[in-house]
Amino acid sequence: MKNKKRFYTIFWRWHFYAGIFIAPLLITLTISGIGYLFYTNVENQLYDHLFFGNSNKDESVSIDRAIENAESNFNGYSVAKISVLNDDYNTRFTMTNTEGDQKYVFIDDHNQIVGSQNTATTYSNVMRGLHSSLFVGGTVVNYLVELAACWAIFLLISGVYMSFKGKVFKRQKGTKNKRQKHKKLHAITGTIIAIPMVILIFTGLPWSALMGDVIYSTAQSHPSIGIPELQQVPPTSEINEIPWATRKNEAPTSADAHAHHHGMASNMADNENMISLQQLMEKIDESHISKPYSIVYPMSEDGVYTVSKGSNTGVTGLDVSPNEEVTSYFDQYSGKLISKVGYEDYGILGKWYTWGIPLHEGHLFGWPNKIINLLVCLAFLTIIIWGYKMWGDRKVKGQLSAPPKTPMGKSFGGFIVLLVILGIIMPLFGLSLIVIALIELIVSLFQKNKNSSV
Repeated sequence: MKNKKRFYTIFWRWHFYAGIFIAPLLITLTISGIGYLFYTNVENQLYDHLFFGNSNKDESVSIDRAIENAESNFNGYSVAKISVLNDDYNTRFTMTNTEGDQKYVFIDDHNQIVGSQNTATTYSNVMRGLHSSLFVGGTVVNYLVELAACWAIFLLISGVYMSFKGKVFKRQKGTKNKRQKHKKLHAITGTIIAIPMVILIFTGLPWSALMGDVIYSTAQSHPSIGIPELQQVPPTSEINEIPWATRKNEAPTSADAHAHHHGMASNMADNENMISLQQLMEKIDESHISKPYSIVYPMSEDGVYTVSKGSNTGVTGLDVSPNEEVTSYFDQYSGKLISKVGYEDYGILGKWYTWGIPLHEGHLFGWPNKIINLLVCLAFLTIIIWGYKMWGDRKVKGQLSAPPKTPMGKSFGGFIVLLVILGIIMPLFGLSLIVIALIELIVSLFQKNKNSSV
């Protein structure tokens, strides 16, 4: 019984410190996640004139002429991607300049320009920037966000353990005080949302800094469980619309590159030997690739047109069902379909995250997905608030009022095993544990030396 109580106290102490220090960051991530959850609905209203409007011009021009007009209107910018969106959405050009700035330009059914956007200030990109990197970005911040997600999983696991081992679910005689009520509500709500919240966190980790790279490297190194190998040259540009499972795949080369050699082009759209975009779109139709899809220009003479349908593009009007994902490569000179990789070619890991990411973003199965994610996020915010209330109810003025420190005993072994398992599954969490252990050791040695010198 003494060991069980000690084990409970260990969990309580670590749960307390984790909650105190990462709760502010978790609140930020959860609120921004809710904001991003409804980005398609918000953008459909905010940008209605761009998404569905028209230019009031009756003359129809070719898609290639539309590109020329866009590059003429926005001096210094060139079209890098074309997003042929779903249903009644206007087609979108993604334009970049030499400084790396981007614009979105929309064209109507006549291929006339409707309007443009600065990509950095769109609702979806603002919410994404806040949720993934707190607007700051950089390796340290990205790791901090991932670390908060990892510790959130520990908070949920330790909270569920304490709920079942403590007396929270047991009927208690007498009048309950505020702290007991908050504790019960905190425990019940946390236990109910523990599994869905862990799923939400894990399905978001493919985009994380360290674990995301580990997941993707594993998927590439083990095609049987991840994504298929393609004998291709590396892609030359970073492409958001390409599905997660094939985003870093090497793309095949165009067979006629050397036959049409005329020197390196800064923008392959200016290569006179390439087929036109209109011709490519005809080839796409012949290959039975229906919209929505994105087209990425080749960025070298032996590059290819990359045409993809993804379930996690982050673009309003461009997402498809996971089993419809496909990335196709077309020769830039002949328009011939060279190769393609689709959902059916993915391994278990690739398929899991192809379904997991849209589940995380809330568009896997329509409005029910959004509502479930919203309720889980609101419940998570609520248990954080109740946690602070519980702390406030028992906090002594001028003191942190942390749970008592428990000396190591036999019960500590089980706790260590849990931490090791979580550390293996989540490498950054494991690294943070090593840092904490070193700090604890230094503090312990300092206190020991201080006491011995007295």
